[in-house]
Formats: sequence, structure tokens, C-alpha cells
Amino acid sequence: SFSLTLIDALDTLLILGNVSEFQRVVSVLQEGVDFDIDVNASVFETNIRVVGGLLSAHLLSRKAGVEVEAGWPCSGPLLRMAEEAARKLLPAFQTPTGMPYGTVNLLHGVNPGETPVTCTAGIGTFIVEFATLSHLTGDPVFEDVARKALKALWKNRSDIGLVGNHIDVITAKWVAQDAGIGAGVDSYFEYLVKGAILLQDKELMSMFLEYNKAIKNYTKFDDWYLWVQMYKGTVSMPVFQSLEAYWPGLQSLIGDVDNAMRTFLNYYTVWKQFGGLPEFYNIPQGYTVDKREGYPLRPELIESAMYLYRATRDPTLLELGRDAVESIEKISKVDCGFATIKDLRDHRLDNRMESFFLAETVKYLYLLFDPDNFIHNDGSDFDVVVTPYGECVLNAGGYIFNTEAHPIDPAALHCCRKRREEQWEVEDLMREFYSRKKTKKFTLKRAPDHSEGENAKDPEDASSGKAGEKRNSKKSSHSLLSCPSQSFNSKLAVLGQVFLDNT
Repeated sequence: SFSLTLIDALDTLLILGNVSEFQRVVSVLQEGVDFDIDVNASVFETNIRVVGGLLSAHLLSRKAGVEVEAGWPCSGPLLRMAEEAARKLLPAFQTPTGMPYGTVNLLHGVNPGETPVTCTAGIGTFIVEFATLSHLTGDPVFEDVARKALKALWKNRSDIGLVGNHIDVITAKWVAQDAGIGAGVDSYFEYLVKGAILLQDKELMSMFLEYNKAIKNYTKFDDWYLWVQMYKGTVSMPVFQSLEAYWPGLQSLIGDVDNAMRTFLNYYTVWKQFGGLPEFYNIPQGYTVDKREGYPLRPELIESAMYLYRATRDPTLLELGRDAVESIEKISKVDCGFATIKDLRDHRLDNRMESFFLAETVKYLYLLFDPDNFIHNDGSDFDVVVTPYGECVLNAGGYIFNTEAHPIDPAALHCCRKRREEQWEVEDLMREFYSRKKTKKFTLKRAPDHSEGENAKDPEDASSGKAGEKRNSKKSSHSLLSCPSQSFNSKLAVLGQVFLDNT
């Protein structure tokens, strides 16, 4: 658990400017973290905190002055640790639906008696970390399982376009049918948007936009979002959960700033009422819900304030930041940290501090008030690094935060695979060229005039079946080019080696 806290808070140290402490913790982690232990771990939490934290620290190491190994960012001790941790989670995805179990034993895999019921967020919150891992390591298995899980949820949405709270990963039957944007569902929607931005993936964004229509149609009331029955759209819980406060920030990422601000201001009134956000807030009654009066210093409202301030520069958002700093200092500060508020009605404290307070709440507060932080880079500054696959641009901004606020540099995803893919494409072309040369005699013919070109067939096309038909359909849309009939040399280059083919 100590290693988990180190990993979860590591990039916060660098963002807040404590470079030396970042370097010290990285050196401790590089000595190794043992994942071969007989422990049952949450697949969701291990991914967002351990895998996400290690990936972020790995990508920020060079910026922090840590000596990186040759081949970085495509290799490194923290990357290898992230990969090892992620591989421990892969057995959870071995289900008939591709949706993962919620818990896995790090040593033995999925326990035989493990429940097949997993929350929606626990299924749909992997694409950011797993796709990053696949792009950096070259192993597609991580991105593949994350995409399969996302598509399984999409396939099993209701006829009115909503998803429930918990589903059986074996049968794909919805166990909890409450639909909303809060606990148990939240980061699924978040990762559709962030995965789409990170990967420039139109399919993921179209999924979210379809969900967004259904959410507006069935769950939105006066800029609040309620819980409804996923098949009927009838209200099941007229409550606001503190975890839902991420939504205005997510809306800002798709450009829906006006709706985002109106919803944010609703949530801000709750904050001002209590000096924090209770876990549950009954909207019609305007008060807390029994046994849900606590505030564990969650970051979501501050996260939305940071995103919206970047989009609007509205000073109201800075007021929320000021209120948050003053509330946390006054209410929850104790000798050795900042304690969870057990009850916002009388500000009683609990004897615990969640690691997300350091990983997220402090980080988002700091970024709200630090416009010159490197995280806010607009692309005017960047680093060029040399990788085994060529030069690569990093640290140019546009960071994507995972749901635990660990920043991922999207540019890094293009450092380790692009050249490999180009190499594979050239090798495929060469194989096709030489295989066809062995079976066919290539001749150069002067093209016919335009009147004949519309219906003319290439000699090769006439004997090549369906493939020939496909090429023919393309040629019929424009006239053939003419070229001199003298012999020539074609050159193919692979990784700097030039091959000549005399024809």
C-alpha cells in the first residue's frame, strides 16, 4: 500500500515543482515493486492508480532530469513495471463477453468463486492506459482487450441508449439497471471521450455522442442529472452524487461549455452550502442523504473547475478554487495530513486520507491557479528525442489525464510504433511485388487514347479475378496515364538499404 501511494502521487510532485522528490521516489521505485504476491486486487483501481501512475511517471522522467535508458520512451524500468502490472490484470478479461471480472489475484489469476458482477466503470475504464501501453511496448493485447470491453458495453446498451450500473460479465445481463452519470458508470463515459482524443478515434467519440443524446433526453432535469431506469427512462433516484461533478469538465472537452457552466454552478451551490460535496445530495429536499453525508476530499468539482477555467477564464471558477483551499485547510487539516470529512453537517473527521487527495485534488487545485505550468503547454515549447524508430516530439502539451489525474502525453504514442508499421507496410509491398513477378510477366504498354481508355482492361487485370475487377473499377473513373516505354530501374528502400530491380 505504501508503494501504491508513492506511485499514485508521483507525478503530482513534478507538477507542483518538487523535482528532487520526484527523482528520489523514482529511484526507490526503480529498485522494483513485487507484483507476484498472493493478493486480491481491484482490476479497475490497479489500472488507474498503478498502471496509470507508472506510465505517467515513465513519460515525465526525462523532463524531471531522471537519467533514462537508451530507447526511452519505448523502454525503461517504470514502463516495464507498468507492463508487468497490466499483465497481472489480463486474466480478468478472459470471459465470454470480453468484459473483465472486478477482482483478480495477482499471483493466481481470477479466483474460482469470483463474482461475475462488475460495475460499468470497472469494465470501460482501460483504454487510456492500455492503449498507451500497447503503443509504447508494441504489444497490441492491452489495447485489444480494452476495446473489446468497451464494445461489449456498447452492444448491451438498452433500446433507449442507456447503460445500467452493474452487469454480469459472463451472461451480459444487467444486474443493476439504474442509469446515470455517477458512481459505477462515470469513468466509462470519461474514457470514451479521452480515448477518442488520445487515439484520434472517431468510433469512440461517436459512441459517447450517442450516449450523450440519451443522457440529455432521459436523465437531465433543469441542468441536474438524475438516475433513471435504463429501459424505461423513469426516475429512480433524484439525487446528485459528488462523483458526478466530473461531468462539466467532460462536457468542456467536447465543446459544450454553456451546458457545462450551468451544471457546474448547480454543483457549486451545494459546495457553498456545506463547504464540500456530500457523497449524495437529495435534489428535491436540498439536503444530504442519510449515511452519505461525508466528503473524502474528492477532486471532481475542482477538476471541472480547472477544465472550464482553461476554456472560459471565468473568475467564478477561481472563486471555487479559493473556497476549496480555505475549506480543506480549515476543516480537514490535521498534524500529519488532511483527513476525510466524515460528516459535512458538523465537520467531524475520519481517521484516514485517501491517496486520490494527493493524486488528484491537490494537483487540480494547483493547476487551476498555475497558468504557466508545463501541463498547460499550447505547443509553443517541446522536446525532440531520438528513439530507435527515429526522432520524436514530446512534451508539446495536450496531455490526457486518466481518471486518477495521471497525465499521458499523446505524442508519446507515436514514438514507438509508427516506424514499425511503415516497415511492415514496405515489407508487405515487397513480398507482393516479388510473388507477382514470379507468376506473371510484366510488360509496359503505351496507354490507349482517351476514347478507348474508359473500357480498356489492363492485361494483368484480365487474368486476376476479383482483384482485377477491383482495380478496373478504379481505373474506369479516370483515363490511364501514358509514359515512355524505355526501360527503367525501380528502387525500394528498407531501413536505409536500397534494393535495385532492373526491368
